[in-house]
Amino acid sequence: MLKFLSIRDFVIVSSLELDFSAGFTALTGETGAGKSILIDALSLALGERGDATMVRTGCERAEISAEFDVGAAMQVWLEEQDLAGDDGVCLLRRVLDSGGRSRGFINGRSATLQQLREAGEQLLAIHGQHAHQSLLRPDAQRVLLDSYAGLDGDAAQVSMLHRSWQALQRRRIALNENAEAVAAERELLQFQCDELSGLNFSAPDWRVLQADYERLSHAASLLETAEFGVETLSEADSSCLAQLNALTVRVRDALAHDAALSDTLKMLESAQAELQEAVYGLRHYQQRLETDPARLHEQEQRIQNVMDAARKHRVAPEQLAEVLQRGHARLAELGGDADLAELEKQEQAARTTYLQAAKKLSAARQKSAAKLSAEITAAMQALAMQGGTFSVALLPLAEGNAHGLESIELQVAANPGVPPRSLAKVASGGELSRISLAIQVATSRIASVPTLIFDEVDSGIGGRVAEIVGALLKQLGKRYQVMCVTHLPQVAAKADQQWQVSKAVEQGVTLSHITVLGAPQRVEEIARMLGGATITDTTRKHAAEMLSLSA
Repeated sequence: MLKFLSIRDFVIVSSLELDFSAGFTALTGETGAGKSILIDALSLALGERGDATMVRTGCERAEISAEFDVGAAMQVWLEEQDLAGDDGVCLLRRVLDSGGRSRGFINGRSATLQQLREAGEQLLAIHGQHAHQSLLRPDAQRVLLDSYAGLDGDAAQVSMLHRSWQALQRRRIALNENAEAVAAERELLQFQCDELSGLNFSAPDWRVLQADYERLSHAASLLETAEFGVETLSEADSSCLAQLNALTVRVRDALAHDAALSDTLKMLESAQAELQEAVYGLRHYQQRLETDPARLHEQEQRIQNVMDAARKHRVAPEQLAEVLQRGHARLAELGGDADLAELEKQEQAARTTYLQAAKKLSAARQKSAAKLSAEITAAMQALAMQGGTFSVALLPLAEGNAHGLESIELQVAANPGVPPRSLAKVASGGELSRISLAIQVATSRIASVPTLIFDEVDSGIGGRVAEIVGALLKQLGKRYQVMCVTHLPQVAAKADQQWQVSKAVEQGVTLSHITVLGAPQRVEEIARMLGGATITDTTRKHAAEMLSLSA
């Protein structure tokens, strides 16, 4: 629900702040006072295109801010778009400068016009002579019928089945059209996969192989190093151990004469033990180190094979396993001749499943279309469109599409005996507004937006019909937040609250104002609407009576 609207330097509005209430609100005022400015400002906040002429003369920029209370579905959308603010609140803001450039914001974050429009479609619907009105869009007409009939889930299922069928069809066509190329690719891939599989390659084995090869290729040098170490440490006549042992004995003997040599002796004994361990280690290394030319040659060949395969596929050796995995995956995608036959069977089965669901959807749509057409036609008779008929037409599609076996078109015949034609081509602005009202009444139980605004719904009507329009708006106001721009007292008198739009020249500048009317002011405004320039006591009594009867 719309809670608050702030307008700054927009057209002929200098500064305006409005708090909104639930129920039915009527906007009234003299002709030319600017009653539609409020709707134009809201449209701008909801993503409509603007231009420099909307900025009040002499000002740098116009700014519109609208605050809405939102439900769970809208809150989810805000979170998905990373535009969430305070829980349950959506603040739309639009700034338009005198150069024609504009910026949009949702909950203080920069937003595109498309995001503003998407938010607006969930928050507010404007019915009148506006280019963005959703009633004229084919997709909106289809959604209207499906929502009225409770077929949203069925329509979504048909759409999913159609996508599945089309995906299989595209795969089958591609496979047929490129059979030779596919066969050649499959043959090459199979050869490459067999070749790579024959390597029996894995990254851990590759690291072990490289380490073994490094050791075997330097085995002779490693043996010489070990022999030299053993000779130097323990086997030579003047080996390190022999000299260290002799020194240790002498220091131990000298210790009897000077205890200060105690620490030195400990270090010598420790060094003696460490060197002995080193000798044992070198001898063990000699025993297990082998020189195997045949094995060395085998490893050299295996390394060469791996490097050749890596160069062929232009990857590092460690990535060969990934290449093999991708090859097997691509082979599975390409399949074989048997897979083509299986794909054709799957495609046919998917088409059959889609058609079954789509025919069921069509039957349900047909039934609900007749009911909705009758309800809207009946409402049209009460709205000064006697003899007119409304039809929700199901236009067959040869092959069907993601939305079913037909397109949905709202059609109207304004006069008896005239065949119905597309609503977008036939209805005038005033008729379209009244038809919108009739649709809203007929579909009020499934409407998705909480706020409805009607502009010119009373064009070309009066008297009893105007009272009916007012009563319908009041009825809608019990379920939704409803606003209506009107010049008819019968409509305004039915409102739960009434605002008066006026304009005045202030310091040579024309400015528009909106005043929230109390009970006495409403009597005066209704009397003005009834009596014109001269307001008599009789007119006031008539106005007060209209308001009391509408309470």
